[in-house]
Amino acid sequence: MKLTRYVNLNKLKSGLAVFLMIPLFYASSCQKDATSGSTGNGLNSSGQNISGTTTGGTTTLFTTNQPISLNGKSNLVIIGDSINGGALPCITLINCSNIRITHCKLINSSNEGINLNNCSMVQIDSNYIANVSTGIYALSSNSIQVIYNQMKNMQGPYPKGAFVQFNQVSGSNNSVAFNRLENIAGQSNPEDAISMYKSNGIATNPILINGNWIRGGGPSLTGGGIMLGDNGGSYEVATNNILVNPGQYGMAVSGGNNMQIANNEIYSASEPFSNVGIYYWNQSGLPSSGIKIDSNKVNFTSGLYGGENDFYLGSGSATPIGWNTNFGGANIDATILPATIITNK
Repeated sequence: MKLTRYVNLNKLKSGLAVFLMIPLFYASSCQKDATSGSTGNGLNSSGQNISGTTTGGTTTLFTTNQPISLNGKSNLVIIGDSINGGALPCITLINCSNIRITHCKLINSSNEGINLNNCSMVQIDSNYIANVSTGIYALSSNSIQVIYNQMKNMQGPYPKGAFVQFNQVSGSNNSVAFNRLENIAGQSNPEDAISMYKSNGIATNPILINGNWIRGGGPSLTGGGIMLGDNGGSYEVATNNILVNPGQYGMAVSGGNNMQIANNEIYSASEPFSNVGIYYWNQSGLPSSGIKIDSNKVNFTSGLYGGENDFYLGSGSATPIGWNTNFGGANIDATILPATIITNK
């Protein structure tokens, strides 16, 4: 849960390969690659054998199911389910391990699309998640991979509203990569698009947030794009992401140790809620060190204060490593993302 609040910043103008965990399952499933067509066999959540064809990351085979809740299960594939969540998470996993959720359509819940609690080795790939409070919420878990999904219109309200939120996720092989994420104004009520709360990778294998496309945020005055180090944490890296009009801020480190924001592109037009492109401000109340923010391209217009506002260092925050290698006022605009980024329905 995002507890750190971030408002009223002073205006300051500034002139990988990802390891994809493929667990062994009792049944094979459709290919995870979101770009290539394939066929495969697997088990849906009702235990039925199914087969299907995927093209361009979209499966045409869905069974209609009630919300799924599993406790203490392992070595399973949940594939091809179409779930309207209603008041429940579409999928809940508690104390589960070695689970793959793939090619599912998870929609219309006042709760989460997927809720994980005390789980390990869970791969969530190639799903469509829309009109839920939070897309994927992982609590006290490890080895969680969220890859090649498409998500649309998170409903919140705060403290929910993320596409992906890790809360006390730890260990190796944690990633949020190559997802396409979009909130449409008037159809959504998001907070942070991707949020890392009290989560810890390891030095040789940090939590990796890589290659995501994010468009749309607001009207929250506290939510934005990618948040690292919320209330602490360590070894989190956000690279090669593209953000357009992501909300109040683009990307941020609000605490923690050994965090990096590198090689991202962030653009925002002036919005009533837009503030700053990238900031580092330790608000955790805990020591914070080893912060690296480098080689990012930013063109962010603040509607709250007026004018370009690309970077901000909070009071008492040490200058991050590589701070002078960032590009403020970069020659980028909304076309850094294609007009259509959500193709699954």
